[in-house]
Amino acid sequence: MSNKPAIRSLFLSFLRLGLTAFGGPAMVAYIKEMAVNSHKWLDEDKFKDGVALCQTIPGATAMQTAAYVGLRARGFVGALASFVGFGLPSFILMLILSSLYAKYHAIPKVISLFQGLQVVVVAIVANATYYFGKSTFRNYRDVFIAIAAGALFWTGVSPFAVIIGSACAGALLMKSDAEPLAVKQDDKDRGFFKQFIVLLSVLLFGLLVLYLIDARLLNLAVLMMKIDLFAFGGGFASIPLMLHEIVDVRVWMDSKTFMDGIALGQVTPGPIVITSTFVGYMLYGLSGAIVATVAIFAPSFLMVILVTPVFDRLKASAYFTGVTKGILASFVGLLFFVAIKFALAVSWDVMRALVGIASFAALLKKVDILYVVVTAAVVSLLIF
Repeated sequence: MSNKPAIRSLFLSFLRLGLTAFGGPAMVAYIKEMAVNSHKWLDEDKFKDGVALCQTIPGATAMQTAAYVGLRARGFVGALASFVGFGLPSFILMLILSSLYAKYHAIPKVISLFQGLQVVVVAIVANATYYFGKSTFRNYRDVFIAIAAGALFWTGVSPFAVIIGSACAGALLMKSDAEPLAVKQDDKDRGFFKQFIVLLSVLLFGLLVLYLIDARLLNLAVLMMKIDLFAFGGGFASIPLMLHEIVDVRVWMDSKTFMDGIALGQVTPGPIVITSTFVGYMLYGLSGAIVATVAIFAPSFLMVILVTPVFDRLKASAYFTGVTKGILASFVGLLFFVAIKFALAVSWDVMRALVGIASFAALLKKVDILYVVVTAAVVSLLIF
């Protein structure tokens, strides 16, 4: 029997959790402890269904899990309260850090700091590649798709095209023999689609307002929404997409500045896609930060509302299973070549190599990523 929390309680509970939300998807375990064990807002089976859904659709897994808990506990308003509460601390802290970076990044000591942190970013992406591959590779077809995806990305093919191609390859090569499942549907599930339509209408109206205010903000919002819609596999999946669009295609910033944004994202709680706040701020100040942040989270939030009632049907589809396997395999290849691109942007010497190796080893040993980043920052200030 699940309890029905107050909206205020949902918001404050997830706000407190969001203040210490380091570790990305690892926060799902803490959300379960709070929502299932402590408050009993959901039973364990329903929570597991939600985690499976959030791991399958694009977007930051922990953020979506927060939205799912709120949705199941108190409907759309509960989903919004949980989602905003969980993500608000990372947005505020990233906004502060972006403002400080814009003012002081040219100071020699700050330059030294970020030269060291860029090495850590290479280690972080390399570690993400390793764990993506470890959890994704099951046979030679996964490896083939990953290699092909990485090679195409390296030769200049858009990662969005690579992902679509990988999805098609997965549907053909890796479809499963899943049996149709008996679909259980709560009464409130029937209202989710109506809520989705209302939210979509609000989002489209917001885009119209941006067009009337400043077309540049509209372009930023559309780009971030596009990235979120293709970021299957969690927040790290957005990195190749952001790098391609922001650095390579639009040249809004160089690789080193983008890497600095990722480094700042690692010392804030919340998902790595909070780098979007940094990008928006560096381009258009506070308004850019707000627009970029809302846009990078809006599509995946809408997906939770839309897909929750029909997820049982989707996961029983043999072709859907193949599509998701193909997409996840492609991200291993994309992340691998992003790690190489980031490594090429670093001015390597013996000390930087040692810091990079030590950071990678610590991450492999599952040392908290915040400790790794802070330690590397101290070393950078002392040595570089």
